[in-house]
Amino acid sequence: MYIALAVVVIIILYVVFIYNGLVRSRQMAEEAWSGIDVQLKRRADLIPNLVETVKGYAAHEKSTFEEVVKLRNQAQAVPAGDVAGRAQAEGLLGQALGKLFALAEAYPDLKANQNFVELQKSIETIEGEIQMSRRYYNGAARELNVKVESFPSNLVAGQFGFAKRDYFEITNEADRAVPTVKF
Repeated sequence: MYIALAVVVIIILYVVFIYNGLVRSRQMAEEAWSGIDVQLKRRADLIPNLVETVKGYAAHEKSTFEEVVKLRNQAQAVPAGDVAGRAQAEGLLGQALGKLFALAEAYPDLKANQNFVELQKSIETIEGEIQMSRRYYNGAARELNVKVESFPSNLVAGQFGFAKRDYFEITNEADRAVPTVKF
C-alpha cells in the first residue's frame, strides 16, 4: 500500500513539475509578445511625425502618405492576441515605410532636414529592436510549442488547456528576397 501511495505522490509531483514548466513557458511567450507590442507601438507613434515632415516637402505624393497612415491604423486595429494577423499588417506597414523612405531620396532638401534624419534614425533603431523582439518571441513560442507537443508534457498540456503559439513571421515572399545591388 505504501508503494502505491508513493507512486501516486511521485506521479502527482511530476504532473505539477510539468504544469509549472508549461506555465513558465507560456508566461515567457506572453512577455515576449509584450516586447514586440511595445516596439510596434513606438514605431506607430513615430510614423505621424515622419509623414508630416515628409509631407511638407512632397505635397504631391499624397497617396504614399495616405497608404502609410492607413496601414498604420490597420496594424493598430489588429487584436492583441492575433499574432499572424499582426505580423501580416506590420509587414505591409514596413513595405509602405520603405516606399516613404525611397520617396525621400527624390528630395535632397528633405534628406538634409534634421527632423527627417532623426525620425529616420529612430525608426531604423526601432526596426532593429522589433527584429530582436520578434526573434525572442519566436524562441519563447518555440519552447512552449515543443512542450505542448512533446510526450509526456502534451498529456498535461491537453488537460489544462495549453495551446501552441503562432510565430511572428514574414508572410510576404518579397520581404524574404535577397536585394539586388547594382553599381
